[in-house]
Amino acid sequence: SGLVLVKNPHLDLMEEDVLYHLDLGTKTHNLPAMFGDIKFVCVGGSPNRMRAFAQFMQRELGLAAAGEDVADICAGSDRYAMYRAGPVLSISHGMGIPSISIMLHELIKLLHHAKCRDVTIIRIGTSGGLGIEAGSVVITDTAVDSSFQPRFEQVVLDDVVVRSTELDKDLAEELLACSRDIPDFPTLIGHTMCTYDFYEGQGRLDGALCSFSSEKKLEYLRRAYEAGVRNIEMESSAFAALCGLCGLKGESCRLHLL
Repeated sequence: SGLVLVKNPHLDLMEEDVLYHLDLGTKTHNLPAMFGDIKFVCVGGSPNRMRAFAQFMQRELGLAAAGEDVADICAGSDRYAMYRAGPVLSISHGMGIPSISIMLHELIKLLHHAKCRDVTIIRIGTSGGLGIEAGSVVITDTAVDSSFQPRFEQVVLDDVVVRSTELDKDLAEELLACSRDIPDFPTLIGHTMCTYDFYEGQGRLDGALCSFSSEKKLEYLRRAYEAGVRNIEMESSAFAALCGLCGLKGESCRLHLL
């Protein structure tokens, strides 16, 4: 049916579902009226970037009057920022798996309560590239962990639950085809490695702690490249797992800066 799924039987027993970190709720807001026609959701780490993206979409869709700004729908919360441009939502998610996971749980419930159909969600942002030209855009086909395996391990109570991290391959190919109209940004499809840390987890030598040599780092990165990894970041595995389980057509596109 194209509806966004939630797999939580407890929600049906709740008198009200409060989306606490988004400052929204099923009793305080008419979610179908506010969001029922949303077709695209773009998420990224920085509130300022997502505000700029929403302004860009307003101009592209011909919705912006001269000097008109976009309003933060989540202004009552200091956790995330959310903007709307027609059928497009633009939402920040902070840094790392815990932050994006909280936002996605509440976003997915929001889309479910709003009765949205056939929603496409795209993660946009920056990453560290691996063996590719600076300024390249990596479209993720599969998110992998630090052992280069396509899995997301979530601890639930005292169980370790393993979830798939494959993203929508048709959407990846569609985005790659679109990229041919933008020659300034070399674009490719590849694996994205998701880590739990910016410094040690990504093999950086400049953190407060470092227990490995530069030679060991380079040997690890060579193995990652041989396994198909083309960029490294901190959100893709949770993003892929949640989107796949809840029926969202999802993809991650990351710009390699350095």
